[in-house]
Amino acid sequence: MSPAPAGGRRRADAERSRTAILDAAIHLLARQPDAGMAAIATAAGVTRQTVYAHFASRDLLLIAVVDRISEQATVAMDAADLDHGPAIAALLRLQDISWQLYRAHPVLADAARPAVSGEHDRRRHHDVQHRLTQLIQRGQASGEIDPNQPAEWLVNALIALGHAAGDQVAVEHMSIRQAAQLLRTATLRLLAP
Repeated sequence: MSPAPAGGRRRADAERSRTAILDAAIHLLARQPDAGMAAIATAAGVTRQTVYAHFASRDLLLIAVVDRISEQATVAMDAADLDHGPAIAALLRLQDISWQLYRAHPVLADAARPAVSGEHDRRRHHDVQHRLTQLIQRGQASGEIDPNQPAEWLVNALIALGHAAGDQVAVEHMSIRQAAQLLRTATLRLLAP
């Protein structure tokens, strides 16, 4: 068996470093939202120069962290079997997934907001918007959801409500439990036929 080419080994090492940095950042920033690149490097077991080789700035690292969490959300949505059962029940399961991720990573979504361009944020939300649109259209077809409101309007309204609920938790005006319940109530009222 011949040894792996040096370039392949370097790429694998770089990918392991990048993964270690992102994993460390996710865990550290959940506990210390203001953690700097040096602390993240230490937590990842790499040098600060290695962190900067992968992420030229803290803002770019935060964007990558939020993208990683978004990937986790997609995996969780796939596991939630949103295509079966009543559309409203599936939509509420989707909201529960969002709150689970928020509990696990309370500061990260807000931390990257200033650094993320509008276009990047739209791309990140595309999968959720697509799934919400499908759920709403399915619910409108079955009579569970008001068919007189455009699905796109309902999707945007639900996303805005979700952000508003998260913002209230972030500024400690309410607990996650309170915000989740209010979001559920507002969702059911918004979608009611």
